[in-house]
Amino acid sequence: MSPSQFPDRRTPLELEHSPRAVAARLGAPPQHSYLRDFVYGAIDGGVTTFAIISGVVGAELSTRIILILGAANLLADGFSMGVSNYLGTRAERQFLERARQIEEEHIDLIPAGEAEEIRTLFRNKGFEGKLLEQVVEVITSDRQVWVDTMLREEWGLALEGASPVKAGLVTFLAFQLAGFVPLAPFTLLFLLNVDHLEQSTVFGFTSLLTGGVFFVIGLLKARFTGERRVQSGIETLLVGGGAATVAYVVGALLRGLG
Repeated sequence: MSPSQFPDRRTPLELEHSPRAVAARLGAPPQHSYLRDFVYGAIDGGVTTFAIISGVVGAELSTRIILILGAANLLADGFSMGVSNYLGTRAERQFLERARQIEEEHIDLIPAGEAEEIRTLFRNKGFEGKLLEQVVEVITSDRQVWVDTMLREEWGLALEGASPVKAGLVTFLAFQLAGFVPLAPFTLLFLLNVDHLEQSTVFGFTSLLTGGVFFVIGLLKARFTGERRVQSGIETLLVGGGAATVAYVVGALLRGLG
């Protein structure tokens, strides 16, 4: 039997850490996750839209008001969140480039001082003696590696950041997707011109539907973060439910004032 015919008894984890697999994985371009941007937009979209609906129902206003305020929230607040995330992510990228520029200038002006910073950083990691000097020599012999090392170790910056456009777009789309769910039943009734259902009945169905969306968002988040799925789902559900409860109570109080 040839060596290639022997079954590979290594575990999947061992196979993932074979020299070939490690070289392929670490040699590939880094892939940025936009999970944070999606969860950020989805939770806020669901919470704010459902809170608006709860406030209107609590105040016993018409379905038309629900649709007007809900649609305004979807477009205006969703756009605002998307743009804000875009600007925030772009600011992070700009800060990274500014920090890179500073390090480049320092290496040109005081290379010995910058080399001493590398020496101190790796001494603090446990390197010493001849090995420490070899590490310093290797890093400072490549300007790109030198600058990148300073950005990671001294500034604490990630070199592979998110695309500002993608981050903003993911947040906006997630806001629209989750935010439309609590608005959908009222939109459908309005389009079908159904008037025999009481608003409270529709709101009850909307509450269950929106609660399910919050729970699913929590499950999705837990899949990538390693949290307990049920715990994450309940946590997200409580956040949305708490915001809606406050809005409903405020709406009911304002109704009483009228």
